[in-house]
Amino acid sequence: MAGPRQARRDSKSARNSAKGARILIVEARYYDGIADALLDGATKALKEAGAAFDCISVPGSLEIPPAIAIALDAAQKKRRPYDGVVALGCVIRGETIHFEIVSQESARGLLELSVARTIPIGNGIITVENEAQAKARADVNDQDKGGGAARAALALFGLKRRLGRR
Repeated sequence: MAGPRQARRDSKSARNSAKGARILIVEARYYDGIADALLDGATKALKEAGAAFDCISVPGSLEIPPAIAIALDAAQKKRRPYDGVVALGCVIRGETIHFEIVSQESARGLLELSVARTIPIGNGIITVENEAQAKARADVNDQDKGGGAARAALALFGLKRRLGRR
């Protein structure tokens, strides 16, 4: 079976494709080393695309959706709204059902925010069995899930921008 179709872009059009975009990054710091790697990937992708960004840190992944809602409201009141959001965190399976609750509810919260507020959100909350998997998924030189989440948010931003011009 074929995999997902990749958008075709040359490197010149990918660079500065989000020029003028204002992106919010909300990162969970529960696993500091993993958080650092996810943030490195996200900021690298946003810089390459020419997007400006702010970063907010929260303790864990369940705090990400409410932090996004609070930040979006505050930015709107200041008349400096965000054009998209990148959510970064890590949930590692433990001995209880807490893993399922955190992973499912954080994802549900992000999706509900994105749809209700029509704001692009890239979900970079990784869910893994162990720390080795987390390191591989977060590493910029391996799976780069932070960068992937930023690129997903930027792709939705681009779609919103294109459709808004019609």
